[in-house]
Amino acid sequence: MSDRLVRAISRDGFVKAVAVSTRELTERARQIHKTLPVATAALGRTLAACSMMGNALKGDGASVTLQIKGGGPLGTILAVADNQGNVRGTVDHPQVDLPLRPDGKLDVGAAVGCDGTLTVIRDLHMKEPYVGSVGLLGGEIAEDLAAYFVESEQIPTACGLGVLVDRDQSVLTAGGYLIQLLPGAGEDVIARVEGGIMAAGAVTGLLREDGDPVELLRRVMPDFDLEILEESPIEYRCYCSRERMERALISLGPAELRALIDEQGSAELRCQFCDNVQLFTREDLEGMLADIEKKS
Repeated sequence: MSDRLVRAISRDGFVKAVAVSTRELTERARQIHKTLPVATAALGRTLAACSMMGNALKGDGASVTLQIKGGGPLGTILAVADNQGNVRGTVDHPQVDLPLRPDGKLDVGAAVGCDGTLTVIRDLHMKEPYVGSVGLLGGEIAEDLAAYFVESEQIPTACGLGVLVDRDQSVLTAGGYLIQLLPGAGEDVIARVEGGIMAAGAVTGLLREDGDPVELLRRVMPDFDLEILEESPIEYRCYCSRERMERALISLGPAELRALIDEQGSAELRCQFCDNVQLFTREDLEGMLADIEKKS
């Protein structure tokens, strides 16, 4: 089953929810960045979360960036999603390898660290992007994201994220959910949400039984009559291009571009998200420099 996102609301109007299945895009990220299992899990959770947040944005061209700096050996984890939920991401140190936790699970919290911040940047094509940041609780990402929504946006939120890595290090299953209370939700609604989440168990177990994100929501919210508002495909999608890289070189300005030509003679740029490599020869760079000088 290809990766999908589903958005829903309870018919009583008190709860909204979104869920994703992200096995294929997480596996794509693993292959691009050559991540070992704990990095695969951390990056995969971040990609799933960012996808759900991106899909909530209004307006073409809007995007959300999720940045996690926890002070752990993985370094910075970065994901960017468009307003459809397509997502791309990277991790500083993909080859980090840690012992399993005593319960046999990947130690994502230790790999991410908890001495740092989770930052959300929403670019809605307004004058300035919206930036919100919270301190990390434990580095497991789901609880940190829930804390972000409560602290920065005052939205009571439950979040579940999971990535299950197979013995050959490929991604067996991945995905997650966000459940948020709407105005008017009382203690009984909170109790039903919490009870459903506790009874359902881990995201990876649910997705392994059934990879459909609609079924994931129904399993996590059994006491709610859900109205499905949207179902859409999502994928690992990078927007890099030779033209964008050329604009990045031009933005250096004539002095730095001239220095680059004199010192290196050419430039090789690599996209941090998809490993696309573009070579700009001396002739390419001198052509850019000539265009800049002509316009100045």
